[in-house]
Amino acid sequence: MSNILIVEDNFMIADQVEETLLRNGYEVCGIAASVAEGLALYREHKPDLVIVDLRLGRDELGTEMVAQLQPLGDVGILYVTGSGCEIALSNADGHACLNKPYVATDLVRSLQLVFDLVNTGTAARPYPRGFYLLNPAEPATYMVQA
Repeated sequence: MSNILIVEDNFMIADQVEETLLRNGYEVCGIAASVAEGLALYREHKPDLVIVDLRLGRDELGTEMVAQLQPLGDVGILYVTGSGCEIALSNADGHACLNKPYVATDLVRSLQLVFDLVNTGTAARPYPRGFYLLNPAEPATYMVQA
């Protein structure tokens, strides 16, 4: 299975995500709470997929980290969000977004869809509730609470 990096500033959520991933056969190379930590763990482990909270602490955005990852290699990006400013995302920012709150099965299915996108260029339905592919032509706008 895939090696995954979790970038999430809420430690309870990060621990729940890690537990879900491990139960479903994924490897977790690390958990980061900031852009700098996420970049360092990415460089060290070169994960296949990254789960990135759109709004991190200290007014950081997950998109800041992803923009710095893109020159480093082809990695699957799944944003997760549930929160107050509008942010427009397109596939230049990553592959997909999953709205919080979500259930474990939706997270696992979302990761499989992102994995498929990276490896085959397609993602077959059904999509989980709150899951959105990031389209190159029509950026999706997400409401992210501060």
